[in-house]
Amino acid sequence: MTVTDSEPTGTVATAAPAHHHGKHWIDDWRPEDPQFWATVGRPVARRNLIFSIFAEHIGFSVWLLWSIVVVQMTAAADGTPAASGWALTTTQALWLVAVPSGVGALLRLPYTFAVPVFGGRNWTVISALLLLIPCLGLAWAVSDPGIPFGLLLLVAATAGFGGGNFASSMANISFFYPEKEKGWALGLNAAGGNIGVAAAQKVVPLVVVAGGGVALSRAGLFYVPFAIAAAVCAFLFMNNLSEAKADVKPVWQSLRHTDTWVMSLLYIGTFGSFIGYSAAFPTLLKAVFDRGDIALTYAFLGAGIGSIARPLGGKLADRIGGARITAVSFVMLAVGAGGALWSVQAVNMPVFFISFMFLFVATGIGNGSTYRMISKIFRIKGEDAGGDPLTMLHMRRQAAGALGIISSVGAFGGFIVPLAYAWSKSQFGNIEPALQFYVAFFMLLLGVTWFFYLRKSTRMGQVGV
Repeated sequence: MTVTDSEPTGTVATAAPAHHHGKHWIDDWRPEDPQFWATVGRPVARRNLIFSIFAEHIGFSVWLLWSIVVVQMTAAADGTPAASGWALTTTQALWLVAVPSGVGALLRLPYTFAVPVFGGRNWTVISALLLLIPCLGLAWAVSDPGIPFGLLLLVAATAGFGGGNFASSMANISFFYPEKEKGWALGLNAAGGNIGVAAAQKVVPLVVVAGGGVALSRAGLFYVPFAIAAAVCAFLFMNNLSEAKADVKPVWQSLRHTDTWVMSLLYIGTFGSFIGYSAAFPTLLKAVFDRGDIALTYAFLGAGIGSIARPLGGKLADRIGGARITAVSFVMLAVGAGGALWSVQAVNMPVFFISFMFLFVATGIGNGSTYRMISKIFRIKGEDAGGDPLTMLHMRRQAAGALGIISSVGAFGGFIVPLAYAWSKSQFGNIEPALQFYVAFFMLLLGVTWFFYLRKSTRMGQVGV
């Protein structure tokens, strides 16, 4: 049948019964067929990837809006209110950046189900429009320093809508690309989203002071037209794949695999660290070193570097092996956390900043490599189960479900990291215990990676993932 699309893409030989869902649906999709991929598949996949990146970018920007807004809501070390009129404590600020991460993590699972239920393009439209809620909510809430903290926390929680977008976006794009290009494509998709964190942390401080004074409400209003634009672009230019529109059984079936849960743990260490450090880093600069100026000016570099490093991690995983690169990333994370620990003990802000930049690079590389491992693990499982086309299709669907589950569990790291710093600060007066824990945790994850995916006595270690 013809690839049903809003733009002419060519004619494809019939391979499956037509479903006739509408002009934005594609019924015949064979990315592993070299001729199909070269003549029809690649341009369609690239177009969907571009607009998926745009929508996910705005989602991440909204998700982490509070990470930079709270810097201008937190009191100085002597208790003096910020220029915005707010005087939040460090603990309150860290709660405001942690809760959106936690909600985003919870939403990632239903967002994963949304792709097979609604279609990838259709859900991208819906999820982009949902971003209007946290944007308008933030604009309203920050305008009144007298608002109860519980209500402020509830409004901040709605930013979690932006965190859910990642799971559905990655699950959707995983269907568009052939196995050999998945690492790079998923890396680009994720990086385009992740860099939204850096964009928000760079742009928002400029937006809220434009024209003089501090108007925090502009942080939310600024992203309203972008959310609408993302929805419109997805509506006009993206596609739904019939292959991806299946029942939700493969998502549940992916839960039966031990690898789904092992990879979830590893993803806590990579992506959980990325989103958690991105959320907490600006507040830590102000709380530990009383350098809110540095936070507002340069904190965005961490998320930016981590985002850029993500497709590199995917590319290296394609060439060298995802498990090997993941192991290296955990070594780097342990070294970075160790450097940050020393800098806090020595009260050395430059070393603290550099250590966190190193941490962000490591999270980006690890994010790309761990995600690349998932599709390969399920491909090997499919080959071991017979390797026939139906089995492989079923395993691709399970892999897409696993991607959503793993991204959901992993994102909880973004909730835990800020709260760990808040607990450490309130109980011990500093963040050293939290950093000591991270060093030990990353070394533990290094051991887990070796045990399940690098040992030559295991199936995955023998074939290489």
